[in-house]
Formats: sequence, C-alpha cells, structure tokens
Amino acid sequence: MARNSYELGVGVSEDHLALADAVAGFVERTITAEVVRSAVESTDTGKLPYWDALVGQDLLSLHIAENLGGQGAGLLTLAVALEPLGRGLHTGPFVPTVLASAVLAASAGDSSARLAGLADGSRTGAVALSSNLTGTLTDGVLTVNGTADGVLGALTADVIIAPVTVADEQRWVAFENIELTISTQDSIDVLRGSARLQADSVELAFDRVLDVPSARVRSLAAVVLGAEAVGVMSWCVSTASEYAKTRVQFGRPIGQFQGVKHKCAQMGIALEKARAVLWDAAFALDRDDDTADYAAAVAALIIPDAAVTVAQECIQVHGGIGFTWEHDAHLYYRRALALRGQLGARDVRADAVADYALSGLTLSSELELPAEAEQIRAAVRAELAEIAAIDDEDDQLVALGDGGWNLPHLPRPYGRSASPLEQVVIAQEIKASGIQMPQLLMGTWAVGALVPHGDERQKQELVVPTLRGELVWCQLFSEPGAGSDLAGLTTKATKVDGGWSVTGQKIWTTVAQFSDWAMLIARTSPDKPKHEGITYFVLDMSSPGITVRPLREMTGSALFNEVFLDEVFIPDENVVGTVDDGWHVARTTLAGERVALSQKMEAYATDTDLLRFATGRDLSPVARYQLGELMAESRAVDVISSRVVLKQLSGIDVSTTSSVGKLLGMALGQAISEYVVAELGVAGVVSVPGERSDHAMEQLIAGRATTIYGGTTEVQLNVIGERMLGLPRDASATA
Repeated sequence: MARNSYELGVGVSEDHLALADAVAGFVERTITAEVVRSAVESTDTGKLPYWDALVGQDLLSLHIAENLGGQGAGLLTLAVALEPLGRGLHTGPFVPTVLASAVLAASAGDSSARLAGLADGSRTGAVALSSNLTGTLTDGVLTVNGTADGVLGALTADVIIAPVTVADEQRWVAFENIELTISTQDSIDVLRGSARLQADSVELAFDRVLDVPSARVRSLAAVVLGAEAVGVMSWCVSTASEYAKTRVQFGRPIGQFQGVKHKCAQMGIALEKARAVLWDAAFALDRDDDTADYAAAVAALIIPDAAVTVAQECIQVHGGIGFTWEHDAHLYYRRALALRGQLGARDVRADAVADYALSGLTLSSELELPAEAEQIRAAVRAELAEIAAIDDEDDQLVALGDGGWNLPHLPRPYGRSASPLEQVVIAQEIKASGIQMPQLLMGTWAVGALVPHGDERQKQELVVPTLRGELVWCQLFSEPGAGSDLAGLTTKATKVDGGWSVTGQKIWTTVAQFSDWAMLIARTSPDKPKHEGITYFVLDMSSPGITVRPLREMTGSALFNEVFLDEVFIPDENVVGTVDDGWHVARTTLAGERVALSQKMEAYATDTDLLRFATGRDLSPVARYQLGELMAESRAVDVISSRVVLKQLSGIDVSTTSSVGKLLGMALGQAISEYVVAELGVAGVVSVPGERSDHAMEQLIAGRATTIYGGTTEVQLNVIGERMLGLPRDASATA
C-alpha cells in the first residue's frame, strides 16, 4: 500500500509509515496470490514456506520492551506493521504469536524465557480468549481440566495461553503444547486453522499463572486482531473501488452510479474510523494510560463488525464475480468473520464500553504536541493575560480583533500568520484564559475571501470591523433550484453605470434578517461555461431592493431565510477579485488553512449530554448496549478530529478526512438526541416536570438540520467517494 494511504494519525510518525511501506513490499513479493491459493487448497498444517523470510523481517519483537529482549517500539508500531500483513492475507502463526508475546510481556511475572523463543521466531504461540477451563490449586500445584474452542493458531503453537477459572477468579495460564490435547476444528477461515484444547488433570507449577488482568488481555487482543482486521478492510476498500472504476454497466463505470459510489464511500469511512480508534488504543496502551483499556474497548467494539460489513460490501460491489470461489473477496470475508468471532459477542463488547463510560472515566483528547509548542505557549499566554485584564467588553473585543486572535491563521495584520501548531496552542490558551471570543459566524467565511482577494478599502472597511465583532454577515450562495450545486445558480448581475444590477432569489441564508453585509455570487456572463462567468460581490444588506423573508423551521424558530433581490445596485468597488472569477474566490478562501479542533457541535447533542442523561438512570440491557455504541462512536469522532489537526501540523491535505469527521459528527449528534428521546418515552415527546423533556425535544428537532446544511450527507458521500477513493464523478457533473 502506498504511504499516503496510511497518512499520519494519533502517535504515528514518518518512521511508522516507512515501516508500513517496507512490510507492504515484503508482502507483495512473498505472500503472492499463488502462495495464498496454495494454502486454501492445502491441508498441511506444517511450517509455512515463507516463515523464515518473515522472521527475517525482525517484526516479531517490535512491541516487546527492550528490557525483555525486544525492540521496544511498542504496540502502535506493531499495529502499523500488521495492517499490510492483513491486506496480504497472512496465513501463518505470526498474529497468534505476537498476541501471545504481548500477553506474556504484559505480565508482571518473569516470562523472559518463553518470550525469547516467541521473539526470535524459534517458537510460536497462541491465545485462547475464552474457555471452559477450571483449575484447582493444592500445595502450590494447579490442576486444570476442561476445554477451549476456536483457539487461533493453536495447532502449531508451542506456547498456548488460556484463561482458567480458579476459585471463581479468571487467571491466565501459560501451557506447553504437549500438556494439552489439541484437535482440529472446521473454521470459517480456510486459511488459518483453529483448534479445540482439552486439559485432562494437567498439573502445573503456580509460576505458570501470569500476573496480567483479563481486561488487559482483551485490550491486547483488540489491538493485535484489530490491526489485522483493518488490513482486511483496507484491501476490501481499495479492491471494491478499483472494480467500481473499471466495471462498465449501462455504458458507464458502475462507480459513477451513486448507489455504488455511496456504498464505497461508506466503506472508506468505516476504514478511516477503524484505523483511527485502533491507533488510539495502541498509543494509549503503549503509554499505559489509566484509560488505555477503555480506548481498547472502543476499538474492540468498532473494528470487528466494521471489518465484516466492509468485506460484505466488497462482495456486493463485485456482484456475481465476488461470490465465486476463485475471487479472493470471500477469503477476506471469512477472515473478518473469524477475527470478529475471536473478540466475542457485540453486546458484551458494547457493555464493556458502557461500563467504562458510566464509571466516570474520560478518554483524553489532548494532542501530543512537539517541544516547540511550549515556547509558543509562553508568549501566547503572556499576551492573552493582558487582554483578559481589560475590563470593558467592547475594548476587549477590539483588542482581540486588532491582535489577530479571532482568526490567527490569517496573515498579519488581520490574523497572526499562525502556523497550524501556533493555532492549536492559541486555541488551548484562549480556552484556559476564560476569554469570551466573539461569534463571527458567517463573518469567518467573508474574511476568508476578502483577505486574499479583496482590495485595501474592502479590508479596512469590512475585514477590520468584522474581526472586532462589529459586523454580522450572511452568505447569499444557495438558490431554490440549485441546492448544493452552487455553480447552478441563476441570480443575474447585469452591468450598469458605476456597478451592477442584481436580480434573483437566494435561500437557506443563515441570519440574513440580522446581517449588515452579505457575500453574494451571481452570474455575470451567462454565455460562459457553468463554473465561469460568476462574480463574487459584497453586498450592503440595507440596499434598496432586498427583501428578507424568514423561513420558520421545524424548531419553530427562524434561523434561515429566503432573500429576494430585485434590481439591487452593487457598486463596482464591491466586486471581490475580478469579474467572472467569482467561483475561484468562493472556492479558494483561506479557510483550508485554519485548524479545526473538533468535529462536534456543542449546540447539538454530544456525549456530554448523553452521559448526563444516562448516569444514575436504570438502563435496560438494550439501552446500555446502545449507550456503549454511541460512546464508541463519539470517541471515533474525537480521534478523527485529532487526526485532522495532526495532518495539518504535518502539512497534509485534510479535506477528505474533514468530510469524514463532519459526516460522522453530525450523524452522532442526531443519534444521541434520538436515543435520549426514545429512552424518555412519553417524557421525550411531552414536557414532564423533573425530566429533560424540553431540552431533549429541542435537540432532536434542531439536529435534523445538521446532515443537510453545509453539504448534505449524500453530497459528502460523493465528495468522499471521488476524492478519497478516486471514483468517477457523476455523469451530470462531467457533462
């Protein structure tokens, strides 16, 4: 896989990406289609032909601490290496072995002897994640009886770790292969065998009992198996997308049909989400955070089912060919199913997330910033302290605007010419200072267009007062017949003496009834192609000929408006940029350089609202299950937001990742409000004293807008499919 398919994420460095490329190259050279197909038809459980070559890649000890004989690179590094192995359908004992060594390394006891063989590839391992094994401890000897089913890699493992119930407590025990009866079991994964273990009065010294909590074993399994599952997803997404680009039906590539394009886009979104929570969990485990097992529980809940769904959709995109034995799609589907089965039932995984959330644990969203951030922080904190000391509110707003604090990414003197790192530090310090920042709303977009494209008069008369919070703006872009297709506008600007006469209708214009100025795009040359002949204007909303009609929304309030323009005169001096180049102005503002720190919108339902509602409430098993799902989804949105920032810090384009975050964040807010209202029952639809009725109803109704404005869900899926996966544009867009 190419490096830019991974991109930087939480805790992921350029070294990690280089490792991923190296492993991908090894997989491509070594685990060929012929090797995989040979394994499909073979019943041989012996040594793989490429095992020695894989051991030679020096990957088995990546995650093991140096004091235990490993490389000390951590679980995150191992996870990065496992993804390309998952893409290549690695068939051997690598995954079970690194899971076993991870469990041994996590034990507080002395496991160095067993670790050494697993780390150098001379021995292999396996872990049973569930069992019916029981043990009796007598005079320091543990006697074990019982069975464990579906143990991944146990057929060829030298060391097998399994849970044993001893005096009603689950303990993890290291067995040698010869101490157990091991029998083959038919597995849905035809490439990697599973086995049943049977212990018949096996007597072990008590030092075979590992000092590792069950939660940590589950966390390690979530990361190791999850990393392989992400690799499965990656293959499925790229393979389905490539097929959708080349498979022609009804005279055009099937990826041009929105039904297929949106399906592929959803697959890509699932991969982004899974990779984000995987890296988050691995990073937390490497740091041994107090909430590491919580982060891993989120990964365990999201990744396995996402992998199965993506594999199913890969088959669906391929149609009949995807259902054949000869196509590899079913092998990846089988692998995804097998990995999900290892991690247990979804309701158990969801309940684990709910338990962590309701216990009061909070997963941190603090970014790991480079050392130079602290030097920036000291200077920023000192300047903000002076502003915080200003008593007069208006004077404070002027100081914030003139100091470039409102939009620090802008060039001086309107901003602070702040780098992405400086923007992050400034946002953190403003929050810590308690300073109330002005709500610029659409003014942010107006300034973003005027600073790079406006003249000096426009900047002084419009940008400066906007940054001081003195002007309110609206955006006259959308039209009744165009919707999200801004280039389809029909509002016409005709040249007259000294300016332009504008006639047309705009809709969905936020706060138009309160605005001083508007950004307006209108067609000035109707004979030119669709994206040409458009001019960008700034419009004084007190101009004659403007009629604003508020649109009463589902909420009962009127945030949006229709705006009618009847021969409205706009002077030449209010053209931004050049005539007929308005599409360029509208598209190339400086907003892309601004670091957005969150994909959630506090005005709508968030996980804070969810926990405030659920904590202390008697939840049914179904409600707890849904709570766990929502909290996991919320964490995914947080981590994707962090990925956006980290990519910006590294100079990587964030447009598609931002679209993914926006899509997930908006849907999350809706899902949370729907959950609360449903759980309240009658109190969710009728105001009941002592309940959150009014608040819940307001959030539910208002939240329906979030997946419409700023680009509907369907438009966002088109963007993701085309930009992230390279799918062909819709036929109408290419005409």
